Amino acid sequence: MITVPAGLHRTTVDREGAPGAAWIAELPGLAAELLDRWNCVPDGAATHGGVGLILPVRRAAGRAAVLKVSFPHPGNVHEPDAFAVWAGRGAVRLYERDDERFAMLLERAGPTTLAEVRDGDEVLTAAGRLSRRLAVPAPPGLPRLSERAEEWEARLRIDAASLPHDLSARAVDAVLATVRDLARVQPEVLVHGDLHPRNILRAEREPWLAVDPKGCVGDRAHDAGTLVDATSLLNATDVRRAVLHALDVFSEAAGLDRERTRRWAQLHAVQAAFRGRRHGFRRVRGGPELARLTRYADGLAEALTPV
Repeated sequence: MITVPAGLHRTTVDREGAPGAAWIAELPGLAAELLDRWNCVPDGAATHGGVGLILPVRRAAGRAAVLKVSFPHPGNVHEPDAFAVWAGRGAVRLYERDDERFAMLLERAGPTTLAEVRDGDEVLTAAGRLSRRLAVPAPPGLPRLSERAEEWEARLRIDAASLPHDLSARAVDAVLATVRDLARVQPEVLVHGDLHPRNILRAEREPWLAVDPKGCVGDRAHDAGTLVDATSLLNATDVRRAVLHALDVFSEAAGLDRERTRRWAQLHAVQAAFRGRRHGFRRVRGGPELARLTRYADGLAEALTPV
């Protein structure tokens, strides 16, 4: 019997309530059924990501793979579509899929993530190069980031007017201008959608491979915001200098316009500052640490706002 990691059990039930508890109860049997169907055997203890079970397995002839089963959620629907389009180019390979059960059999990469690399410039360069490799024409049927522009603008206006915050009017005006100028019409390019360092794994076939894509269509400079939002800059003595340097390194490696990446990154930072006030952050929901991360998000948003 497959043992569900305690962390996955706790976070799923905390986030999803009764439906999450029901899914966790069914998960061992579901995983066993998929292993049998795809002719795999467990090859180590199960781990987990933010929303799903990750089980190392061996396929026929002893080939290494991983079984991933995610909690059913709209944000996970197009993950296998993205893997199918990339076909191993810059991302792990997709071997099997069961869309109804939100399950996939994937190429196994190493356990080391890009977040574990200590050199910040190396992290940004590797992520930028990977972003360039993942930039391929988008297939039909994927959700478009441009379709969220009206929602983004409405949410930003409501939050700016209704939440207590310390963001300057200049920062709010700049982010609304970004939605107007960049978000409503975007390129027809496949975008990872969550390209942070923990979603980039060390591998043998390529130096680094992406995992956990959202699979959407839009401006790949949008992914720059996920990288510079990372709390690796949390303890920087000069946040503005650090974040602008980060944008320079990533933009050069990715082959992107630096000003475009700055504007998308500022959008991410302002959204994070407001979202933290509404819901907290994934790593903390209250207390002094939430206040610290919220101040950091505010500072990052201001640092990315043009003077």
